[in-house]
Amino acid sequence: MNTQSPLPLLDEQACEQARLSRDARFDGLFFTAVTSTRIYCRPVCPAPSPKRQNVRYYASAAAAEAAGFRPCLRCRPELAPGNDAWQRGDHVIARTLKLMEEGTLNELSMDAMAERVGIGSRQLRRLFVDRLGAPPISVHTTRRLLFAKQLLTETSMPVTEVALASGFQSLRRFNAAFLQANRIPPRELRRHPGMVRGDAITLRLGYRPPYDFEAILAFLRGRSLPGVELVDEHSYSRVFGPVDAPGWLRLQARPGDDHALQLELHCPQPARMLAIVTKLRRMFDLDANPQSIGDALKQSAALKPLWRKRPGLRLPGGWDGFEIAVRAILGQQVSVAAARTLATRIVHRYGIPVVTGIPGLERLFPGPEALVDADLCEIGLTTARAATVRGVARALLDGRIDFRSEQPLDEFVGRWVELPGIGEWTAHYMAMRALSHPDAFPAADLILRRAATEDGSTLSTKALLSLAEAWRPWRAYSVMHLWRSASDAVKAPVKKVK
Repeated sequence: MNTQSPLPLLDEQACEQARLSRDARFDGLFFTAVTSTRIYCRPVCPAPSPKRQNVRYYASAAAAEAAGFRPCLRCRPELAPGNDAWQRGDHVIARTLKLMEEGTLNELSMDAMAERVGIGSRQLRRLFVDRLGAPPISVHTTRRLLFAKQLLTETSMPVTEVALASGFQSLRRFNAAFLQANRIPPRELRRHPGMVRGDAITLRLGYRPPYDFEAILAFLRGRSLPGVELVDEHSYSRVFGPVDAPGWLRLQARPGDDHALQLELHCPQPARMLAIVTKLRRMFDLDANPQSIGDALKQSAALKPLWRKRPGLRLPGGWDGFEIAVRAILGQQVSVAAARTLATRIVHRYGIPVVTGIPGLERLFPGPEALVDADLCEIGLTTARAATVRGVARALLDGRIDFRSEQPLDEFVGRWVELPGIGEWTAHYMAMRALSHPDAFPAADLILRRAATEDGSTLSTKALLSLAEAWRPWRAYSVMHLWRSASDAVKAPVKKVK
């Protein structure tokens, strides 16, 4: 297996320019460490710029901490967006990071996790040290500690709950790890102002500008499911399980516009909190690097004007894989509105009622076990489509297919198209929304085949695939731009001829 990493190494000259200009577009892409203070910062840190000879650059927060630096209390590295150069695509580093985000290291050994991505554990460690500057376990620990630091700073959660929320099973181990990384005990941060009290906690979720939050809300609003989601022009709200301890969340623009969204989260089970925040960051594509995406798409004559018009357009993900699969099946050869109507009927008939205390958030989307034997023809599905939904539910329960985030795109698509009723379009759409795969590309889509031409003609699927080769590895973003341009064209008022 070829494991030579295509991921970029740090360009120190570019890092220096970004640091001096405090360019928010580079936030989270690298970290600045100062040898005289032994502190590491984000490139947007408002503190006076240190002398160049005292500055060191690191590709990750874990690398800076491994070198003996502690996180800055002023710019707060825990608020930096992630670096999608490491998180996206099918390279083993990206696939391993996806597993780590799902908490796999809490359940599997390093050897077992390395086996999941098809590489030896020693080789995996070398790749991480070479590219991220720290071994996988250090990257994993730093991620948990930075999340804990945010909870300690921004909420009034008890320290014990903070430890659980950040993935530590032992308070003693959490205290020791936090003290080693931050040079102060966890309770020390409680002396600082900024805590928000109340039933729900409020957190900042940073992103790298530009970010078109209105566009992603518009996409989700047209597909929202009453009872499960509430989407208006300013926010996204959702209920989530489990049934015996349901929670809810609301995401909206943060007042002050400091390149962050504001999350209001009610989560009765602290141990699930990090996974929920991670899922929400993926769903709203908060770790994307617009510059990298733009550099690829701007090479296309068809995409360049679309990118210039909406440089902050992101890839909207989905909350649950099975939910996205059902909605993708319902959307085959029908309008978005028609698919939403059918999905709403499924929620009302088979959804699980829960009590959240929030009007409009009272049902969980049914799981595969609820639909595997359901008579879906009663709510308006065709016989073939109902059989496809039941077939997908059965295949998921049998383990023949899944939504493992670390699987390569071709492997995911190949397994899904073996199921009756699932074609390339549906499989790639699911990869876009459920896996947030940046290179997923439903090339058979009629709107794409029309929007990708400048003369109004319709490309064949083969011709569109050939054209889109130049858009890799960001083809999913080209989909969003082309779909949006087609939508804008439909909404544009027709000028009257006098």
